[in-house]
Amino acid sequence: MSRHRDRRGRGLRGPLAHPAVPAMATRAEAFDDLVADTAQRFRQVLGRRWGSVEFAVEDIPPSDPAGWEEGVPLARLWPAQGSLPARIVVYRRPVETVAPGAERGDLVHDVMVEQVALLLGVDPDEVDPDR
Repeated sequence: MSRHRDRRGRGLRGPLAHPAVPAMATRAEAFDDLVADTAQRFRQVLGRRWGSVEFAVEDIPPSDPAGWEEGVPLARLWPAQGSLPARIVVYRRPVETVAPGAERGDLVHDVMVEQVALLLGVDPDEVDPDR
């Protein structure tokens, strides 16, 4: 591949990412990875229930909030129904709005601790005593 100056003669044209270096993950992919890594921490807490709980990420919450929710929810728990497993959904955009940068991981952890505690019917301190 030959390199040429751009049409204004200022710099070299070339690929945006070096072929040997993987391109960066998008914000959504990075958030998905954060939720997946945080969910793995609850494997021991959930024990045999681990297989019957799904963790998911959605961009925004539905437009019809539950009656007990005030403001914009950061996550929501749907209990198991019939053959459907329990589901914990974390909403990416509200979390990103509330917690910028480095604080985001802590907020995701706290939100997921609360949802797992709701699922198990225990105090959040029992799920994560170091919280």
